[in-house]
Amino acid sequence: MPEIIRIANCSGFYGDRLSAAREMIEGGDIDVLTGDYLAELTMAILVDQKRLRGEEYGYVGTFLKQVKDVAKECNERGIKIVSNAGGLNPKSMAEEIKKILLSQKLDMKVAYIEGDDISKDLTRFQQEGEKFFNIDSGQPLSDNNRNVVNANAYLGSWGIKAALDRGADIVICPRVTDAAVVIGPAAWKYQWKRDDYDFLAGALTAGHIIECGAQCCGGNYSFFEEVPSFINVGYPIAEIEKDGAFTVTKHENTGGLVSVGTVTAQLLYEIKSPAYLNPDVIAHFDTINLEQQAQDRVRVSGVRGSSPPTNHKVCINIEGTNKQTIEILLTGRDIEKKADLFLEQVFYNLGGRDQFDSVDVQLIRSEKENPRTNEESHASLRITFSNDEEAKLGRLLQAKITELALATIPGNTSRGNTGYNGGSVISHWPTLISSDRIEEKLYIDDEEIVIKPTQAMSLPETYYQNPITSLEPATKPKNLVSIEFGKVFGTRSGDKGGSAN
Repeated sequence: MPEIIRIANCSGFYGDRLSAAREMIEGGDIDVLTGDYLAELTMAILVDQKRLRGEEYGYVGTFLKQVKDVAKECNERGIKIVSNAGGLNPKSMAEEIKKILLSQKLDMKVAYIEGDDISKDLTRFQQEGEKFFNIDSGQPLSDNNRNVVNANAYLGSWGIKAALDRGADIVICPRVTDAAVVIGPAAWKYQWKRDDYDFLAGALTAGHIIECGAQCCGGNYSFFEEVPSFINVGYPIAEIEKDGAFTVTKHENTGGLVSVGTVTAQLLYEIKSPAYLNPDVIAHFDTINLEQQAQDRVRVSGVRGSSPPTNHKVCINIEGTNKQTIEILLTGRDIEKKADLFLEQVFYNLGGRDQFDSVDVQLIRSEKENPRTNEESHASLRITFSNDEEAKLGRLLQAKITELALATIPGNTSRGNTGYNGGSVISHWPTLISSDRIEEKLYIDDEEIVIKPTQAMSLPETYYQNPITSLEPATKPKNLVSIEFGKVFGTRSGDKGGSAN
C-alpha cells in the first residue's frame, strides 16, 4: 500500500451540516479535517456581521461550535484542522479557539493567516496601474461608482504548509482558494517543493473535488437515480499519495455515492477551461484519469501541472441598487393578454415605468393545457423594480399595486412575497491583481512570517500543453429513437460568484 494522507471535508458552505465535523471524526481514520465556508456572497455577509456586531467579528461562528465539539478527539488522535472559516477576521477566530482549548485543558497550537484583504489599498493600487478588470464584463473598476463592500484576494496554500511545518494543530485561514486547505496539508506531509507542479496539481484536483462537501458524494447529481440513498449523505475524503495521485471516498455506513460520474460532475463544477488556475499551480484537467476501484472509491491519477499564473484572483463585492420584487399569479385563459393589461395598470398607478432605474418583467408559464385544479392553471408574473432612491420602493409601491385588487384582470392573486426590508443588493466583481502585490503573513507562536507567492520566487517557468487529439468521424446514425436529453447528459447545480444554475 502506498503512503497516504487522508484529508476529510466537513463543510462546503456557511450553513452546511453542523454535525459533519463530528461525523468525519467518528466515522473512521482521517489525518486532516478541512472545511470550506466562504462563498463569494459569504464575504459580504461577514462584512455585515462586523458592521452590526463589532470589529472583533467577521468570521464563521458555527465553526467555533464544531471545534468545541471535536477538539478533544482531534488532539488525542493527532488530527490537524485546517479551515477558511476565519473569513474577514482570522485573528479574532484564532483567539476564540484558544479560549475553547483553554477551557478544555487542551495543549494545541493555533496559527492564523492574513493578507487577503486589499480593500484599503484599492485606490492606491489603481493609481499605480491596476485596472481590476471585471473578468465577466471586461470593465475596469474605475467604471463603477458604487461602494466597495469587500476586496479579498484568494491566497494559496504555502502559508498553511508553513504553519503545519511549525507544529500547528489548527490553522485558521482567511479567503484562500477552496483547494488550498487540501494542497497545504499534502505539501506538508510530503514536503513538496514550490515547483513540484505535477504533485501540486494532483492535490489541487483533490481539493477541487472535495471542497464542496457532499456534492462529490452524490449531492446535486443529475443522475440521482444512481444514488442508493440520500439519507445522511456522506462527506468526502481524499487519500492523497506522494506523487499527487489520490482516491476519493467516504466513510462506510453513510448515504450518497462516490462514482466516476459523481466525481466527474464535481470536476466540471466552476470550470471554464481545462487549465484550472490557482496561485500555487495550474492543473490541466484534460490529463486526468478516473478509475472506479471499488464501491464508493474512485482513483484519480495522471494530473499534470505547470507554473502558476502571474495574477491572484480577487473577490470584490459592490453595493448594488435597491430592489423589490412583486409576484402575481395569473390563472385561466389568455395569460399573455392578462399580463400585458396588468402591467399597463401597474405602471400607470406608479407614475410610469421610467420612475425606476430599471424594471425586469418575467412571465413564467407553468400552467397545464387542460388543468384539473386551480393550482395547475397558474402562471407567474414577476416584476422586479430597481432604484437608487429607496423611497420609491417599499410600502408605497406595494400599496399602489394592492389598489388594483378589485379593478383589474380576473383570476389574479398575490404570491405573498412582496415585502421589502430595505437595503441594497450586492453585485459580485470578479477580478485579478498582480501576484507581486500580495503580502501574505502567517502568525504562530507570537511570530510573524512572510509568505511569498510562488511567482515572486524567480523559479523557472514550466509549461504543459496536452497534445491535440482528433476524433473519428461520426458514423451515419441508424435506428434512431427519441430520448430525454437529461437521460444522456448531466449538468451541475451550483453557484460561482454572481452566476448560479
